[in-house]
Amino acid sequence: MNYPDYRPRRMRRTEGLRRLVRETRLSVDDFIYPLFCVPGSGVEKPISSMPGQFNLSVDKATEHAARAYDLGIPSVLLFGIPEHKDAVGSEAWKDSGIVQKAIRSIKKQVPNMVVMVDSCFCEYTDHGHCGVLREGELDNDASLENLARAVVSYAKAGADVVAPSGMLDGFVGACRESLDEEHYDQVAIMAYSAKYASGYYGPFREAVESAPQHGDRRGYQMDPANVAEAVREVSMDVAEGADIVMVKPAMAYLDIVRAVSDEINMPICTYAVSGEYAMIEAAAANGWIDKERIVMETLLGMRRAGADMIITYHAPYAAKLLRK
Repeated sequence: MNYPDYRPRRMRRTEGLRRLVRETRLSVDDFIYPLFCVPGSGVEKPISSMPGQFNLSVDKATEHAARAYDLGIPSVLLFGIPEHKDAVGSEAWKDSGIVQKAIRSIKKQVPNMVVMVDSCFCEYTDHGHCGVLREGELDNDASLENLARAVVSYAKAGADVVAPSGMLDGFVGACRESLDEEHYDQVAIMAYSAKYASGYYGPFREAVESAPQHGDRRGYQMDPANVAEAVREVSMDVAEGADIVMVKPAMAYLDIVRAVSDEINMPICTYAVSGEYAMIEAAAANGWIDKERIVMETLLGMRRAGADMIITYHAPYAAKLLRK
């Protein structure tokens, strides 16, 4: 019998050997931790569909950010749920807004933490859509004007990165122009460049009370069937001045992450969204999966697909596992 000269199993035999030949590595440096900010003080309200996640008042959000930083997590991504909503989401650009307060508080407590801010209107509008509506349709250009106001307000409060997420045509260019005109040219833009109209967002919409009151977002978020369109969207955002591009969701769209990575030489982020988190937590709670292995395997898969950074609700949990 002819036995093989090369035996791949040789380098899998021990953990030390496996470490030596490991092609992809996961690090706490890869993580961005999302936080949901609400009015009040001392608020730490559990989100029922996202076990372990909370709606947080500014003081509590600051505590969570500080703990995350102590675990080595370099960045948080802030979402705001205002006390009052209106047709245009005007609370988004008020200097006294909930996110603006959270930015200032976190930067004071943890000055070296990178504070990113989701820059959209679905949490702020009474209709739940990502901008201004005209006769039931999203008015792209009117929404851009408001987006420009919002990102300048976040920059003024001390944000390091603004993250326009509404999939509006020209949203990166509008943000870059407004930031530069107001002398915030140092503030970076992380564009939700390929954001798909996905069923994985359900728990998030409960968390921020942003479900559309009528219709849906398929008219501006991407069709899950399309790959080439994602590369075009990302290319447009890079041309308009994006510093980081994103694919969202993550698990069901890792082929998109790879396609973008192969075509675009820019930092790439992917967002492991609320539905992905909820599925893992529910399966783990029922004893159907090994949570530690599944969390780490899932995050590693995102890195392997080409993501340079990952927005994940599992960031603190994974950070602790990486310390073992």
